[in-house]
Amino acid sequence: MATDVKTAEQILQGKGGELISVAEEAVVVDALRSMVESKVGSILIKEGTRIVGIYTERDLIRNTLDPTFDPATTQMSEVMTVGLRYAPHTDTAFELMDKFLGLRLRHLLIDREGDFIGMLSIGDVVRSALQTRTDELQELSQITNWEYYEEWKPRS
Repeated sequence: MATDVKTAEQILQGKGGELISVAEEAVVVDALRSMVESKVGSILIKEGTRIVGIYTERDLIRNTLDPTFDPATTQMSEVMTVGLRYAPHTDTAFELMDKFLGLRLRHLLIDREGDFIGMLSIGDVVRSALQTRTDELQELSQITNWEYYEEWKPRS
C-alpha cells in the first residue's frame, strides 16, 4: 500500500506552523484576546525570544475558581504551565497520538534541531491519522472491488 503516515512537520505544513505567543509580563486578558483572534485554545508564553510556558483554556477554567484571580491584572508568568513537552518533527501521527495519550496532553510543541517550528493539538494529529486510515480503506476497497476480479483473467 502506498499510503504514507504524515510526520509532525508535514501535519504542521498542512495547518500552518505559526506559533501564537505573548510575553510573560502580559496579563491574562491580553493573552485571551490573542487566543480568540487566532481561534486557538492555547498560547505560548515567552521570556524574550525563549518559550517558557503555555496557557490553555483548561488553565483559565482552573484560575477562575480562585477568588483572587483577576484576568485584568494577573501576569502570565503567575499562571502559565511550565515544563513544556515536545516531540521531534520526524514523529509520525501515530507516534504523536501515543505521546498525547501516554502523557495526557492536548498540545505538543514540535522541535527541529533545537528550534520549535510549531505546535500541534491532539485534534490535528487525530485528523491526520484518520485521513491516513481513510485513504488506506479506499485503497483496499479498490483492490477488493468485484470489477477487479471480473476483469482478471489468467494468462495463457
